[in-house]
Amino acid sequence: MKEIYQKQGYLLIRNFLNDMEVSELHSVLTEFHQLWQKKNAQFYRQQAVNSAYLTSNEYLNNTQRNRLFSFIGSTKVMNIVNELIPQQPCFLNTQLFFDPVNKQQSNYWHRDPQYHLSVEQQKAALAGGDALHFRLPLVDEPGLELIPGTHKRWDSAEELKVRLELDGHKNNQPLSQGKSIKLFAGDLLVFSANMIHRGLYGMDRLTFDLLFCSPEPSIIEFVNDDCLPAKSILTKLDDSSAFVNSLLLKKALRKAVK
Repeated sequence: MKEIYQKQGYLLIRNFLNDMEVSELHSVLTEFHQLWQKKNAQFYRQQAVNSAYLTSNEYLNNTQRNRLFSFIGSTKVMNIVNELIPQQPCFLNTQLFFDPVNKQQSNYWHRDPQYHLSVEQQKAALAGGDALHFRLPLVDEPGLELIPGTHKRWDSAEELKVRLELDGHKNNQPLSQGKSIKLFAGDLLVFSANMIHRGLYGMDRLTFDLLFCSPEPSIIEFVNDDCLPAKSILTKLDDSSAFVNSLLLKKALRKAVK
């Protein structure tokens, strides 16, 4: 498993969740999505394709949040996290992906770090810490298109021009090395946030992403304290290590700043 991920930058496990697990997550996340839409109505109508911070207390009640914490900290999930990030894996965030309201809106090739790093910093990040998406579709969907191996190598000339829209190129153009992976409800697709990828819209997708990362301060700073479980919840989880690691590293970072 680890060898496959290290080589390709992604790992696909079919039927990772059973029907009951999919149904339980679908129920909680559908309610989150409805509440989020109401509060972010204009953004949702204009361009949104995802939301984040699902485990915060802004939209869900404690029972619903604890259901998500229990899933994230389950042996089933954490066994894979611990294998792929053997040294101090940390919980980073959660996201929910859906189709844009505007059916003409195009998807786009990107690396996640490009939204807060310069091009030179993006190159350097390939040799640093990693952040992993654990993508869990709750309905069948077109899935994801990615460029295998780009979690460890820089863009080709073609990829860079398209991803950054250079020399008249657009970031929704096809790339010669693109690999499409169709996903079905209950599958698990793990992929590196550093990898060049794009979501494929359609089929009213509703996809739950768990994000974990290595203990890199430049990544941990993005962890939202409000999205972490209380100590009373930590003791009830199968494996709370990813949450505990994030809490400890966040505390150390705050102490270092003082």
